[in-house]
Amino acid sequence: MAKALFGHLGGPTPGQLQETAALRRRITDLENEVLRLKVENDGLLAALREQVDLVTAGDLAEPLAR
Repeated sequence: MAKALFGHLGGPTPGQLQETAALRRRITDLENEVLRLKVENDGLLAALREQVDLVTAGDLAEPLAR
């Protein structure tokens, strides 16, 4: 039924086609941004884990001061 209504109305207007193309570009841009942020986050987590490992190893090597 939706196809019949869509065909009956004559299809999308040029403005709708332009808006759809712009929205698709925006979605692609946002997906790329999410990917970039995930990579950056992974790097930050790895650096944090390294710092925690160093602090833990340093704490074990030195006696506690009282």
